[in-house]
Amino acid sequence: MPESHGSVAALLRAAAPDELVEVADGFVRTRLGGSRTDVLVADYRIAGLWPVLGERHPAGGPLAEATAAVRCFSSQRSVVEPAAAGGVRLYLPVTAWGERIGVLVTDFAAAPDRQLLDEVGQVADELAVALRAADRDTDRYRRARRRERLTMAAEMQWDLLPGRSQAHPAYQLAGQLEPAYTVGGDHFDWALTGDRLTVTVLNGDGAGLAASLLTAVTVNAMRNARRSGGSLVEQAELASDTVFAEHRGTRHVATLLLEVDLPTGRVRLVDAGSPRALLMRGQQVELLQLDQQLPLGMFADTRYEAQEIQLEPDDRLVVVSDGVYTATPDGRPAYGESALARGIRRTRLQPATEAVGTVMRELHAYHEHADLEDDAVIVCLDWQGMKVDTAGTGVGGIEPDRTG
Repeated sequence: MPESHGSVAALLRAAAPDELVEVADGFVRTRLGGSRTDVLVADYRIAGLWPVLGERHPAGGPLAEATAAVRCFSSQRSVVEPAAAGGVRLYLPVTAWGERIGVLVTDFAAAPDRQLLDEVGQVADELAVALRAADRDTDRYRRARRRERLTMAAEMQWDLLPGRSQAHPAYQLAGQLEPAYTVGGDHFDWALTGDRLTVTVLNGDGAGLAASLLTAVTVNAMRNARRSGGSLVEQAELASDTVFAEHRGTRHVATLLLEVDLPTGRVRLVDAGSPRALLMRGQQVELLQLDQQLPLGMFADTRYEAQEIQLEPDDRLVVVSDGVYTATPDGRPAYGESALARGIRRTRLQPATEAVGTVMRELHAYHEHADLEDDAVIVCLDWQGMKVDTAGTGVGGIEPDRTG
């Protein structure tokens, strides 16, 4: 069905990239009868939601955790509540392909019927896609998200990220970097192509800008191999050769690469350093005992091998960098596998997008809410695919695969 020139999608495409919220506001007011509109975006720590139309909210503060907006953002469901000035206030998630951007807030004189709710929902959906695209051409929405100045290293890391969450009928995926405003060498990357989902977690050697530059080279080398049709092993080997050619073994990048076959839930992994993978199946959390190979870039012409595991429906796979499990704030014992497993177990009833925040808050609590001493990455993959036969493999069963 052809799109109307007056549709919200057409209006957003015709708008300047820094005026998308105003266009959505005008559409809701003039076409749908709303009296107020705003967009609240999540900050880098996902610690609060902040208004884009800041001139209407001079205080500019985050919304408390108990508010309807945060319930909408967390549950990814619309919320309707009475408005302070009368009528109702409607909150809808602004989300594109599972990437949670924020919440659309609109006021109406009366409770919306199903048709109006669907129409406002379409505004939120179209706005989400437009906001993701506009991030390349304007700083407005990034400025609304940041509550502190980013270091140069952190600026590079956030620009390099694919996003912070992704949704698919077979899985849900989420990740988080900390400390959000000063992160250096830790990073994650993912890409979905056809029936393959590729995920990597990296821990670049060093700190600050030097670590960020090293990670950027590594990520782009793996992307180059992946986008050229290279296998998981070839991605690791090209990245390793690239880093070695640049630093001659003086710098390296600890990396865990994994690739999920979506029709079957079969996962191929290359363990090249310190990131750890833990599998939660039911109530049990188990550290995957992978064959740890050399970090990328340590030696010339390093060759890698992949291993395999089998995911079952409702499995949760969590990958963390060493800044999580080796954390020793103020000389205390390392955070460790058991504490990490307890934190993961507490997320059992949460979606992946909420689980990464819960585990990160547990880590911050261990640091007594001080800034983390080391970069930390958490990536959570919830597998929802069809059931498969895992006979002879088991939860932690790992089989060598040398096919490359």
